[in-house]
Amino acid sequence: FRGEAHFVSPHEVEVDGQKLRAKNFVIATGSRARIPKIEGIDQVPYFTNETVFDELTTKPDSMIVLGGGPIGCELGQALSRLGVRISIVQHGAQLLPPEDPDVAEFMQQRFAAEGIEVRLNANATRVSRHDGKITLEFREGASITADSLLISAGRTPNLRALGLEAAGVEYDEHGVKANEYLQTSQPHIYAAGDITNRLKFTHTADFTARTVIRNILMPLPFLRQKMDLSVVPWCTYTEPEVAHVGLGERAAREKNVEYDLFTVPLDEVDRAVLESEETGFVKVLTKKGSDQILGVTLVGAHAGDLLHEFVLAMKQGIGLGAIAATIHAYPTFAELARKAGDKYSKTRLTPTAKKIFSWLYKRARQ
Repeated sequence: FRGEAHFVSPHEVEVDGQKLRAKNFVIATGSRARIPKIEGIDQVPYFTNETVFDELTTKPDSMIVLGGGPIGCELGQALSRLGVRISIVQHGAQLLPPEDPDVAEFMQQRFAAEGIEVRLNANATRVSRHDGKITLEFREGASITADSLLISAGRTPNLRALGLEAAGVEYDEHGVKANEYLQTSQPHIYAAGDITNRLKFTHTADFTARTVIRNILMPLPFLRQKMDLSVVPWCTYTEPEVAHVGLGERAAREKNVEYDLFTVPLDEVDRAVLESEETGFVKVLTKKGSDQILGVTLVGAHAGDLLHEFVLAMKQGIGLGAIAATIHAYPTFAELARKAGDKYSKTRLTPTAKKIFSWLYKRARQ
């Protein structure tokens, strides 16, 4: 059936005048680019990540990128490298808000080196167009002008005209509310993808879809699957890449979680030096006094690929010490994980253990 559907009751939807009944329903209407409420925004042309690839047919000399999250940083850097003069405008105190401040500062310095202007703490209040130019005005009194405007202010769920009230399905501005089995307030109605995910990524949407299918087809409670979002990787595809899973330092402090930190710069990895890709680092947070991995942030070439050894370790309860004890082929980028493990292992040498090893070493040399 093709058409716009909406609920007319908890067990019935209507599609272009035709009513359909079912035992189960899945709401998977996704999300769209969020357009901020700025005076004049509906009077000027703009691009989003959904339209820029189709509608940007000629290269502008300059562009304002409104939003310094992952999408804004990715597209801003890409367009800059195609010769567009880019100004990224971010209302917050840093780029890439989900990341730690040191990661954001690292990327901001990289952008500055590439000629990308970054404006932080910039609260846009009005946008207008004059003589083919877009002007964005700020509450602080300043303004910026460019040939074009790209809005990258996040995502918003597609909730409009679904008739959720008629179905008795609870929702808010973030999306449809669902439990760990992805059931809504009506147990026979499920939600999958961006319509319910706090983390709006393609890979989390895919996983929620798999979870919903299993839970609908497996009626026995012990066969049902819970949606666990505690270990979800995400990547920002800038150069260098930024990849993250679990807690960062800021989040750990906000949650009053005590942690140990192990950092390895990429220039300590021979393969990275060989490939001239030594810009970046990995930092691993472990539970204080333990090798339990709480979170990992990678900045550098292949960060998204290198992250998944840590993702698997976190999901399966494998500690950083076990990674250190695992042979990693030389020379590979994967040695980065082993080197982080080595830094943890060195902390396990107590003063007494150090004295014993020192004594054994001296004796072996006699």
